[in-house]
Amino acid sequence: MRVAFAGTPEFARQALDALIGAGHRIVCVLTQPDRPSGRGMKRVPSSVKQAAIEAGIPVLQPRSLRLDGKYPEDARDAEAALRDLAPDVMVVAAYGLILPRWVLDLPRHGCLNIHASLLPRWRGAAPIQRAIEAGDAVSGVTIMQMDAGLDTGDMLHRVERPLTADETGASLHDGLAADGARAIVDVLAWLAAGHAPVPVPQPEAGVCYADKLQKSESALDFSRSAGELARRVRAFDPFPGTTMPLPGMDQPVKVWAARALPATGVIGNGALAPGAIVAMGPDGIDVATADGVLRVTALQKPGGRRQPVAEFMRSYRG
Repeated sequence: MRVAFAGTPEFARQALDALIGAGHRIVCVLTQPDRPSGRGMKRVPSSVKQAAIEAGIPVLQPRSLRLDGKYPEDARDAEAALRDLAPDVMVVAAYGLILPRWVLDLPRHGCLNIHASLLPRWRGAAPIQRAIEAGDAVSGVTIMQMDAGLDTGDMLHRVERPLTADETGASLHDGLAADGARAIVDVLAWLAAGHAPVPVPQPEAGVCYADKLQKSESALDFSRSAGELARRVRAFDPFPGTTMPLPGMDQPVKVWAARALPATGVIGNGALAPGAIVAMGPDGIDVATADGVLRVTALQKPGGRRQPVAEFMRSYRG
C-alpha cells in the first residue's frame, strides 16, 4: 500500500520501521520541525526524521497543517505534496500536530492512529504515564480510525498488555511501541487483502483523559499516600522525573525508585507529619506520607547520576 506516515518520537519510529520492513511503500513522512536540544541547543531531527532519511523517504515538516492557521503556507505546501503523492492511507503515531479535516479525508482509507491505551480509557497526551500513575492492571494499544475529535474515532484493533508491579514509564513505552508496530502492520495487511476490520464505536462508559505531563508535577507531595507516590515515581521515569528535598541539600534530589511500606503505629497516629524523614540507611530513605511510608531506593543529586541509595548515602552529609 502507498502509506503516508506522520509521527515524531521513538514510539513512532518503531512503527515506521515495521511498515518499511513489511514492504509498504512509504510515500512520505510528516514529522515535527527540528528542535533545539542539548547544552549547545543545536537543532536535532526527530527519531522519525532520522529513520526516514536513512530509508530515503521524503520528509515534510510543516509547522501547522491548518490552512487558516498561523502558518498557512506550510499547510498549503503539505496539502499539495500529499495530493500529488495520493497515499492510500496515513498512519499517525505521536505526531504532535492536529490533523484538520482535509488531511483526514485525503487518503482513500483515511488516517489510522496508533494510540497507547485501551480506548476509551486514557484519551489524550500522556496515556502511558497516567495508566501507571492510576494503578491500572492492564494497558495496551488501539488502532483507531481518526475523526475530528480528540482520540474519539472508531476502534479497528486492540492489543492488551498487563502492567507489571515494577512497570515504569520507560518500560511500558517500549512494550507498547513494539505492540503498536505489530498491530499497525496487521491492520494494513488486512486492508490490503480486502478484509478491513469492522469499525467499533468507542463506548461512552469508561472515558477518561490523560493530561499532558507538567514539570510542576515532579515534586513529590507527601500529603498523598505512599502507594500513589511510588506509582508516580515509576510513571514519571524517565520524564519528567520526580523530586524531593533532603536536609543539607540546597536543591531537591531526583527520585528514581521507591516503594510503599505499610504505615507504622507512630505514623498512623499522626505523630510524624507527611514529608518527615523516618529513617535513613543503605536500604533506603523512609519518608512519612499521609498513608504509609515511602522508601526511596535510588536517587540523583543535581548534576550527578542515578545511584542506588547505599551508594548515595556514602557521600551524603545531611
